[in-house]
Amino acid sequence: MSRKGNCWDNAYVESFFGTLKRELVYQRHYATRDEAKQDIFEYIEVFYNRQRRHSTLGYHSPAEYEARAAVA
Repeated sequence: MSRKGNCWDNAYVESFFGTLKRELVYQRHYATRDEAKQDIFEYIEVFYNRQRRHSTLGYHSPAEYEARAAVA
């Protein structure tokens, strides 16, 4: 982030955190901090990066998009 309190400086991360909260965090209740950390880790590493389709990537997952770019 560059300027304090200016979400437009970091719009991509702000968008990601909004997605994370909307799709996962607000749908769950965590008994412990460790439970939340594990669930968020799995969401990011297993679902978000490897399975979830992103419109800005031509409806490919980030892992699939990166693999295609490495071949090209």
